[in-house]
Amino acid sequence: MFDILSQYGYLGIFFFLMLGIVGLPLPDEILMTFIGYLASIGRLNLFFTFISALSGSVCGITVSYFLGSRLGYPFLKRYGSKIFITRRRLRISQFLFRKYGNWVLFFGYFIPGVRHVTAYMAGISNLSPGRFAAYAYTGALTWCTTFVGLGYLLGAHWENVFHVMHRYGVLFLWIAIPLFLVWVGRVIYQQRNRFNA
Repeated sequence: MFDILSQYGYLGIFFFLMLGIVGLPLPDEILMTFIGYLASIGRLNLFFTFISALSGSVCGITVSYFLGSRLGYPFLKRYGSKIFITRRRLRISQFLFRKYGNWVLFFGYFIPGVRHVTAYMAGISNLSPGRFAAYAYTGALTWCTTFVGLGYLLGAHWENVFHVMHRYGVLFLWIAIPLFLVWVGRVIYQQRNRFNA
């Protein structure tokens, strides 16, 4: 990764994350935490680092969405393994879409193997571009902020903390996301009651 960054700089960050989101098995979170660390010691500019990471993530998930909408599920089922999208990942993503709906586009970034498939599934299910952008792009913003910010704030300790997060992060999400959805539902319910009153 350091060789890629040394040779291609911010453009390397952009393409690394774009290809990682599309489906190539690249260590996206490690890269973002690492570049956050490099920004903390002055090797990279924090603003340009963040913009490069966010742009690559947004571009990658948009490409996946349009591929899903244009080529459909049969193509993904037949050729998905060529871009490391296995049938197991497809089944997991389908289950999560049925259970959580469009929110999978938001929190799917934090689940390795799932973030590569969610946009394809959104395209296949003909989710409107506006709704796709609302969930997917805010998810990209949250994801990039989390990991680049961690690398920047933790400095030289980024690697140790990343391994802990990578190990227990999914467990945290399974607890945090239902609580968040309940909170959102409660806010919407209260607003509707206030409006009807």
